[in-house]
Amino acid sequence: MTATEMKRNQGNDELPCLSNYAPWKECFYEKVQQRCLSLQKIKVKTVRAQKAEEEKVKKREPCDWLSKEWFSEEKESLDTRIYLLDKLLPTLVPGMEKLLMEVERKNVLAPDKEPNKFNPINFLGEYLMRHNPQYCISTKPGPYLRGMKMVTEELKTEMPGTTSERLARMKSEAKNKRKEREQVDNMKSQVKEMRKEALAIQFKEWAADVSGRIPFALVQSALRSFPDVIASTPIDVRKAIYDRKLETVDTSEKKVNIDEFTEYVHSYTEHFSNDMFQEILKHLCQCADDFQEAIRHDMWRQMFTDLFLDCDYGKVGLLDRQKILALLVDFYDRCPVIAKRGFCNPRQWPIIELQEIELADLWGGLDDQEVCEELSEKLVLSQTGISEGEILAHEPVDDNRQGTYRTRTSVREGLFEQMASDLDGDTIHSEKSSFHEDIKTERQTEPASADEQEEAFPGSASTGYSLSRGGEPGSEKQVEEEEFSLGREPDTETSREEDYHISDREPGSEGQVSQEKDNWIAEATNTISGPTPEATTVTSEDRAVADMDIIASKQDAPVAEVVKETPARKESFSMQHGSQFGQQTSSETRLQDKDLLQDQGKDLRPIMAEIQNRWASRTRSAFDESCLNLPQFVQLMETFVGEDISLPTVKRLIAFIKEEYKQTEEEKMEQLEKVHHISRLAQRKLLLEALFEKWDDNASGFLDLEEVDAVLSTFKEGMEKEALRKAKKHLCSRYPQLSRVGKLSPKAFQTFLELVASEFTANVDEAIDNLVEFLTTSVERSHMKCLQSLTRRKWLHNIQQAAETSGASMEPVYKAVFKALSQDAEAHGDNKKISAYIALLEENQLSPERGQILLHYVACTTDDAPYVLNQILYKDMKGVSFAAVEEGKPVHIPRVQLHGNIHFWNYDRPVEERRGSFLVLPLHDARWRVFGILGLDTLRDQCEKTVFLTHEISFYQGVSQAFSKAYHHVCRLENILQMTVTALDWLYPRAPSVHAVITYLVEPGKDKTCDYALRKVITTDNTGQKEIHSSPVLLRKENLLRVYLFKCIDSSGVIRTSVCGEYHIAVPLRDLSGQALGIFDISIGHCQKLPPHEHKDLQKMLKMAQAACSEILKMSLEETEPTYVLEAEHVANLRHAGILFHQFMLQDLRECVQKLNAESFADIKSYAEPPALVHNIVKAVLLLFHPNWKGSEETENWSQCILKLDDNLIQEIYCFDPTAASVQVQAELLLDCITGVPRAAVWQHGSVPAEYLYNWVHTCLSLAEITRRGERKGRVYDYQATMLVNDTAKIFKIQSP
Repeated sequence: MTATEMKRNQGNDELPCLSNYAPWKECFYEKVQQRCLSLQKIKVKTVRAQKAEEEKVKKREPCDWLSKEWFSEEKESLDTRIYLLDKLLPTLVPGMEKLLMEVERKNVLAPDKEPNKFNPINFLGEYLMRHNPQYCISTKPGPYLRGMKMVTEELKTEMPGTTSERLARMKSEAKNKRKEREQVDNMKSQVKEMRKEALAIQFKEWAADVSGRIPFALVQSALRSFPDVIASTPIDVRKAIYDRKLETVDTSEKKVNIDEFTEYVHSYTEHFSNDMFQEILKHLCQCADDFQEAIRHDMWRQMFTDLFLDCDYGKVGLLDRQKILALLVDFYDRCPVIAKRGFCNPRQWPIIELQEIELADLWGGLDDQEVCEELSEKLVLSQTGISEGEILAHEPVDDNRQGTYRTRTSVREGLFEQMASDLDGDTIHSEKSSFHEDIKTERQTEPASADEQEEAFPGSASTGYSLSRGGEPGSEKQVEEEEFSLGREPDTETSREEDYHISDREPGSEGQVSQEKDNWIAEATNTISGPTPEATTVTSEDRAVADMDIIASKQDAPVAEVVKETPARKESFSMQHGSQFGQQTSSETRLQDKDLLQDQGKDLRPIMAEIQNRWASRTRSAFDESCLNLPQFVQLMETFVGEDISLPTVKRLIAFIKEEYKQTEEEKMEQLEKVHHISRLAQRKLLLEALFEKWDDNASGFLDLEEVDAVLSTFKEGMEKEALRKAKKHLCSRYPQLSRVGKLSPKAFQTFLELVASEFTANVDEAIDNLVEFLTTSVERSHMKCLQSLTRRKWLHNIQQAAETSGASMEPVYKAVFKALSQDAEAHGDNKKISAYIALLEENQLSPERGQILLHYVACTTDDAPYVLNQILYKDMKGVSFAAVEEGKPVHIPRVQLHGNIHFWNYDRPVEERRGSFLVLPLHDARWRVFGILGLDTLRDQCEKTVFLTHEISFYQGVSQAFSKAYHHVCRLENILQMTVTALDWLYPRAPSVHAVITYLVEPGKDKTCDYALRKVITTDNTGQKEIHSSPVLLRKENLLRVYLFKCIDSSGVIRTSVCGEYHIAVPLRDLSGQALGIFDISIGHCQKLPPHEHKDLQKMLKMAQAACSEILKMSLEETEPTYVLEAEHVANLRHAGILFHQFMLQDLRECVQKLNAESFADIKSYAEPPALVHNIVKAVLLLFHPNWKGSEETENWSQCILKLDDNLIQEIYCFDPTAASVQVQAELLLDCITGVPRAAVWQHGSVPAEYLYNWVHTCLSLAEITRRGERKGRVYDYQATMLVNDTAKIFKIQSP
């Protein structure tokens, strides 16, 4: 670039183009830089050489410390001395030295010599002039000058306000800070070493393997659980722990030694305070104890697993639940009283289900007095020394228990009598197996008390039971029978030699502990993998559970267990039997099912595979009152044995169950036929679902009834028209909405074909096969159409998955809906640019003159947000949206500019730009009631062809159906959570021993290979505080100390355990199929059991919560109409979760009160002067019916009160509806009577009628309070309460796929 060009560019704003002169400039900078670097190196080298020379001189000629005489603390002459030492003396002192040397050389001072012409003044003056510091380079300073220079520097630092003084002060401060920092670092180093020593000591408390290592995942779980255990953990500590992500490794293999453990834990705790570090040490110690206890329990679980395999004679993966319960009752009854304390009573919850408890037992609460009697009996025994065996020998055994399965023999009776007679006071020893006891110590103490344990429990002393199962079971049984026939105990030493072995190691050895530890870790971290090809036939049933399309839920439940769950979960309990058992468990059934699929669904095979792949990860056990699968059996046995039972006792229980569990050939065949039948139903369901999807090629979510009927009318050339007519009639009676809308959902389509087949004279299965084959060949689709349908169904599945993993939030659902619409418009809609929005129907309470209902726009695409979001569309405004709502059919406007009745939210849009298509789709619930609209338009698309085609409209209908399912799924979750809060609010005042309850929801894995996850949603405590969580989900691998939650979900059963020193009760909340959809994690603190009355109230709460949850789920089924009990439930806005909980409680209490009669009040009437609580309860009941009796003789005079306790009062209580409009409940009047009545006092009083009336009054008050609040604002029109999602309107940007 020339100089002229540079000047020309100076006036411009733009810089000159550097490309013209950049090369030479770059070369110039490179050369200059190299030269500068070389000069810098030379300078540095010179300075270093000078410093090295000075150091040599200092060592050779040390400083003359006589110069320090100039240094003094006198402040007055400080500046003078500084001046002299700095300006004059450095030149004058060498001059004086030269002068003296010259005088000595010329011998001037000699007395005998003539005076010469030497003038010392001139010499000194000449020297000073020649050595002026400003003009002459001074010579090398001597030792004195160097010392004087040092003194000068020190004096300058004492002069205030000078640079030297400030610099000296800064250096001094820096030095002091450095010293302080060094001290702090030294202290930190010492603290670090002390903490590492403490962690090294703590490491020894863990059950390490033979190589001295522990699982890495266990350490991570202990650290991750620390913030949850310590409520006062600072926020920064919580963040520091949660920010450290867990590694996705095989946690059963990755282990750490003592050094790695110390370094890893210290990296988390290095910033902890001393108090916090002490807390985490305690926490780690508690986790180590829990780990050792888990190892011990895992050995039991393996034993129970092999017991299950031995008792499963038919190899179908199921055991008879009633027989197992009867055997547990039998074993429990025959144990001495002192031995029963470690077991869980098999007649009580949680061994039996809450639904199996009689109402009188649940609400009366008097059976809990048996616990007190048992405790008092133990106390008497301990005081008197009387043999429990003698008492047991004379105790009559109740043989009239209902549902008890007994197969006793005379040999067993004689053995039990012999065992009882051998017991005396000296041989009864109470085993004190503490929770915190080391596992090796426990193993060592068990043999010492083996003789006493053998005498204290029923069953043989030697089971011959081994995990390796190397011997023949027949020989073991022979030995046992021989021992029983002798009527004596087998030899103790022999039994110990044949005792339970693991890997040929003694119990308690390091090898055993290591293996048990690995097994527990493998179980805890086991992720339920995708099923094998043989096992994938049940996934459509799981989908039915998710969609709530369940009619016979109890029949569908065991399918997942038999065909899929059993082999999958078997691996987590006993790796050595996994493959063998998986092949034995129903291989014959699966082969038949596979052949059935190949024969029936050759053309439907790709669709069926996609359905299986879509829902493959759902593998959870469903509760069945008649049978137990492997996880359920193992969990039931573990719950029965409790926490403090020894290994010999467990082995005796196993031997007892193994010997006494019998199954006849007829029962085996019946069970096998049942499994085959259930498997065939699951296969049929999968086949019919695939057939539905083949017919529904545009993924609209429904089929036209008339179209299906027309095709079926040609079956067998029209010979089955009469059967078809009857089936259609039955279908319309089951689904009343079909006569109005004529649309078949997948469930209705399956029901229709089953009804048609049932009307044929042939076998139902054969008839369905023929129908499927006929309907499959009746529709043909091209390959491109199949691919299009497959892609669209994946997008629709993403909407449902977003709802299931949303944590009861609508935000992900809105996002998934708009993304599906965008992807389809781009892939199958000629890349249209669409706008989408969702509006929900609400009751118009602000301006009822403008219409009874309105449309509230709650979500839309980003570009339309400023104009559409949160807008309200009234019926008196222009638009076609209400036409779609009233007709329940889509409204398509191909050319908006020609219609004339379109409401534009963007008023600024020019008329010439109001071109495009407009589509309004009604949103239907399961009973085809409209609750909103989904709108789409192409006004932002400038292309000519913007009309929605038929296949696009059909798919958009499928999107609206998918959104409806997802929306109602979120609403159900919200209702369940609201019901949970209501239930816990009822529980806490009655059970103060319950410290906290955490509610989790089950969410499916992100893909088919992932295990399910648990989302913590609500935490409540007994102080009334509630916390709504938005934390990440809890995975099985992330926190091994919370694995009991996943065991609860796996088995769909109650789990009682101890974690970090606190006792927990994990209770599943089941869906209609019996699978767990949520879980209550109930913490009861350091108390192993709740007080009896609190335990009863907990059972009541759980039973009512489960009943309310089931009712909430039934409300969304298309074939089930809701049943109303209370008058307030007929008002749609009042039928919400809160009222359901109390409604079921009121129903139970009504049934309990109805069983009373006038004689039931005899105890209460016998009081001349009743206790205050009894009088107050009766007074509250009477004032509820007659508020005008307040203060009158009718309620204040006890003799008048007892006259009202008759059958008429019982009938009035049974028929009373506290929510009725004609009833005026004066809550303040009732609260004055019962507020001062403690719940514990009512239970301790022991009066069943008083207990009933007390709970009934409280329930009526709660229902009256809910009714009094009335209807809330902004509810969805004509739909169940709380069905409107509470999320604010969301904006989502449409993204390309």
